Amino acid sequence: MFERKKFINPWEGSIEPFEIIKGVYFVGTYQASSHLIDTSDGLILIDTGYANTLYLLVDSIYKLGFKPTDVKYIINTHWHGDHVEGTSAFSQLSGAKTIIGKEDFEKAQKYFTADIKISDGDTLSLGDITISFMETPGHTKGTLSFFFNVNDNGKTYRVGSFGGAGANTLVKEKFDFDGCRTAYLNSIERLQKEHVDVFIGNHTWNNDTFNKAKILKETGKNTFIDHTLWHKFLDFCKKRLEEIIEREK
Repeated sequence: MFERKKFINPWEGSIEPFEIIKGVYFVGTYQASSHLIDTSDGLILIDTGYANTLYLLVDSIYKLGFKPTDVKYIINTHWHGDHVEGTSAFSQLSGAKTIIGKEDFEKAQKYFTADIKISDGDTLSLGDITISFMETPGHTKGTLSFFFNVNDNGKTYRVGSFGGAGANTLVKEKFDFDGCRTAYLNSIERLQKEHVDVFIGNHTWNNDTFNKAKILKETGKNTFIDHTLWHKFLDFCKKRLEEIIEREK
């Protein structure tokens, strides 16, 4: 949705960790987003990123005043390496249980063997946070999207993420599974029915993480809180697939 930069060295994508909204932190890199949720009874980590940036993830967790051993669960949004290469090492370091969509379990074993397989409608509760999962196939067969509520300054906000929005596997010869394009459009249709106040992407360019973080730091204005961004991004994803199909005609 926004311009993507290319880096040669992993450290060039380092981003200082920060709090997006109460108890929800960005701890990833420009190359691949990772998020940390403080549940009051331990942490939940969303995606671990590349293996060669794992040290940046660990450093970010410490910078926020937490420890890797505080992480109880690692939710892996889909099986691709840019999101899960670090999962095996981080789970060994932290003792956290690993989670993947049931349809991505087999392919994810290239990187790790998940402790928990998630199906559509499953939930995960820890402390005062309950995460609801939705299977949204397309980018991969087992892509997981998720939603949860947080309270910040007396207000309740719904946080949501499309667990695999990438179009690279929707191009002919690169399909993750047969029928992926139809599944992707169906997933978008389901996601469009959800209300989301705070949209977090699994890549920084999905929701312009870097610039929103800069605005938050410099002005105190939280532009992550915007219920229109979710639907704008989903519209962009649908249009992008339509353009791919049109070009192939």
